Amino acid sequence: MKNHVIIAMMMFSIIMYSQKKKNGTIYKEHPAITTVETMQQAFIKGDTTAVAGYLSDDFRSINGMNNNPDAKGADKTNFLNQSIFWSKNIAYLSISRQGEAYPDALEYDESGTWVQTWDYIRGVHEETGVKIDMPVHRLYLINKDNKISRAITYDDGTIFDNLRESFVPRTNGKLYNHHEYINKVLRMVAALEHSDVDKAFSYFTEKARFSNLDMPPGETHTVAEEKEGFLSMLKDWDIESIDVNGYPDYLEYELGKAKVVQSWWDFRVKRKSDGKKVNIPVMLVHYFNDEGMITREMGYYTVQAMTAK
Repeated sequence: MKNHVIIAMMMFSIIMYSQKKKNGTIYKEHPAITTVETMQQAFIKGDTTAVAGYLSDDFRSINGMNNNPDAKGADKTNFLNQSIFWSKNIAYLSISRQGEAYPDALEYDESGTWVQTWDYIRGVHEETGVKIDMPVHRLYLINKDNKISRAITYDDGTIFDNLRESFVPRTNGKLYNHHEYINKVLRMVAALEHSDVDKAFSYFTEKARFSNLDMPPGETHTVAEEKEGFLSMLKDWDIESIDVNGYPDYLEYELGKAKVVQSWWDFRVKRKSDGKKVNIPVMLVHYFNDEGMITREMGYYTVQAMTAK
């Protein structure tokens, strides 16, 4: 039995080894990498003379995210025009390696040398103010004359969708100054004013999350934690009034289908120990689900004034 197991293991190793087939060599330093990165820097500067010198006459630039099988990509002239457009219309334009990533040059045995890059493109569109801040992955094919004949790009096309849509005014839903969800926020805050904690938090889902400016970025509280914090505050402070400042807005967005109430308040409290009064300006943003329950509260306020002696 033991011999059978050994023989089986040997056969498995032989099969696995026979499946390997070398198809070239990978380099982290290579003249082709220098060609690609130098061309990219010339591209963002709009130096089309320099860019043209790195491209073959049959050059094609291909969008790797395009699933149209008939797409032929952009030719050399079109690519040079893109360089002019980017350099003239994008302020603070830069391209650099992404973090610790570095390009690879792959010398294949048959198809030639490919360079793959992992970069970051940053800039701001001059007319619309749209910020471009995205990773981009590219594959470049280098011919025997060290000229770039193919460039295949994989990037975040949604940024360009936003850019194209920013040239003309567009709506993004409806804005209300009276709505059922506004009424719920008013009732919720009124319950807080009267220290009716159970009623106030009954407007939230069990999994609702809370945040404010005193919390570290990304940190949130649960309903239980927020309720506990409010009750702890009531031990040392009396709520004199919570007054709406202006009027709340309800925004029913088209993009993302978000349902949001924004409201502005003056929280007036008095410390029990010495009668010190504090007025805290507060902006609240509440997100509602389709059932009309609050799923998220973002509080733009700080209670630092309450800690002062």
